[in-house]
Amino acid sequence: MIDLLLFAILPYVAMTLALAGGLYRYVSDRYSWSAQSSQFLEGRVVFWGTVPWHYAILLILLAHFLAFLVPQVWGTLLGVPLRLMVLEATGIALGLVTVAAMVVLLLRRLLHPRIKRVTTWLDWLVLLVLLVQVGSGVWLAVTLRWGGLWYMHTMTPWLWSLVTFAPDITYPAVMPFVVKMHVTNSLLLVALFPFTRLVHLVSVPLSYLFRPFQIVIWNKRSNGC
Repeated sequence: MIDLLLFAILPYVAMTLALAGGLYRYVSDRYSWSAQSSQFLEGRVVFWGTVPWHYAILLILLAHFLAFLVPQVWGTLLGVPLRLMVLEATGIALGLVTVAAMVVLLLRRLLHPRIKRVTTWLDWLVLLVLLVQVGSGVWLAVTLRWGGLWYMHTMTPWLWSLVTFAPDITYPAVMPFVVKMHVTNSLLLVALFPFTRLVHLVSVPLSYLFRPFQIVIWNKRSNGC
């Protein structure tokens, strides 16, 4: 029963929330549709958190999407043992980078008074859920070796069954606890998407390429005044 709720019903609930909530927020409160960066308040520590985080997580997500979208190509790519070992080592290294970056970002918000003041409970929730996501990802990558292969033969069929509205929970139901936790936590992130800063994931600032340039004037007195 729990597997049915988690892997057949929760995915559709999360996607419905993400799409409907995201559309409503975009229409009703478009100004808030951004990462709402706090870089103006503190710029040095955030660099060591956001830069490695974004590079590493984008590569990890790219691998997940390729295994989902083109499993035949993915399987051919991993058909050579050396490539499989390189991918395994790279995935674990990137996962460790995301965990370290997330810890940096959490400590920054916890220890910096100005950042802490502008941090909402939703920000804390998203950071904790993201930490659980990348932490469980490293956990399963270390304990369940050759994830690039078993993901293609288990999670990819399950995801496609969801896309075709014929959910087949036999694949995730037999997976170890850490995999179930990783998948369930990712669905929680999808559900949180429209209510948090995560909306910047689908923000493509194309208008920045065509808008006129802007002049920023700092309202700051010089020492000679």
